[in-house]
Amino acid sequence: MIFCKDAAEPSQSVNMRSKYEQYYNKTVIQIHYMFAKNLTQENLDDRKRPNAGLNNLSILFVIICSLIILENVLVLIAVFRNKKFHSAMFFFIGNLAFSDLLAGSAYIANIFLSGPKTFHLFPVQWFVREGTAFIALAASVFSLLAIAIERYIAITKVKVYGSNKTCRMFLLIGTCWVTSILLGGLPILGWNCIGDLPECSAVLPLYSKRYTRFVVIIFSVILLSIVILYVRIYRIVRSSHQQATNSQAYALLKTVTIVLGVFIMCWLPAFSILLLDTSCSMALCPILSNANIFFGVATLNSALNPLIYTLRSKDMRREFLRVLCCWGLFQSGRPSERCMVPLKSSSSMEHCTNKHEHQTMPIMQECTTCV
Repeated sequence: MIFCKDAAEPSQSVNMRSKYEQYYNKTVIQIHYMFAKNLTQENLDDRKRPNAGLNNLSILFVIICSLIILENVLVLIAVFRNKKFHSAMFFFIGNLAFSDLLAGSAYIANIFLSGPKTFHLFPVQWFVREGTAFIALAASVFSLLAIAIERYIAITKVKVYGSNKTCRMFLLIGTCWVTSILLGGLPILGWNCIGDLPECSAVLPLYSKRYTRFVVIIFSVILLSIVILYVRIYRIVRSSHQQATNSQAYALLKTVTIVLGVFIMCWLPAFSILLLDTSCSMALCPILSNANIFFGVATLNSALNPLIYTLRSKDMRREFLRVLCCWGLFQSGRPSERCMVPLKSSSSMEHCTNKHEHQTMPIMQECTTCV
């Protein structure tokens, strides 16, 4: 019995080692695509044939992703350059903007490395290509969860300002990225279907169906938790008798709720496709062959978030114009040094803080009217 156990362990180790060795075998991708996508050799040869260029849909998504990158760079510059935005809430918004920036960059890379170029990649490169997109998605979801947790703590604790708040902010942001990288990196660490073709996803032929099902379930649970947190926040705000603070809290809650709602609307089709992929083959569900369109729609979420901030925040709009002015746009004949003049407080950070710094129940004591 001891001999059998000892013999089994080296065998398992050899299997894992041979699995990792397949990460540098280009034929693995061809075999998996033929099986998972139900392709014939003729279909595969047609897919491998070099194209003259990107199709119209790909060009459209490249343009959208370029806008995503520019928009979210603008958000990050606005948050980190203006001291009025150096609060926990805006740092969380900056973290969400960074994840959106990563999503736009990852999707552009995915477009240029897809098609015929897919079959020139090593499996390890394929895992990096797809894993980066999953990391960006996970970071967006966890950023929304971090914002919800911060809002909930802010309205349930009497003392929201203090040395522990900065600690909590960095802990939440750090946990967000560590968890996202771990979740997106599971396939390259070994949770994939290399050596187990029947378990392969039709949409992502090197990913295990169990892994995609696990990811969708995790994201669904997180989104449900966020909704529950916001419902509880609304109830707490409505039960408060401080009208001025309530109006600020509602302004902020409305913004983050819009962001959450837009995320769900954009990503629901992609989540549905991934769930369908775990229970249906390409032959029985041909809609799986159009999964790229659904993921393209999901990417639009990263372009809409900066627009939401701009439409909902007067100070954010003003800061965007200042940054564009410094880039040489919208100067309207004014000297460029005017762009660097610090913003005067309108109705946001300073007024918000001064007005409510002596209140005993500080619901949203951070600037909320500016969001």
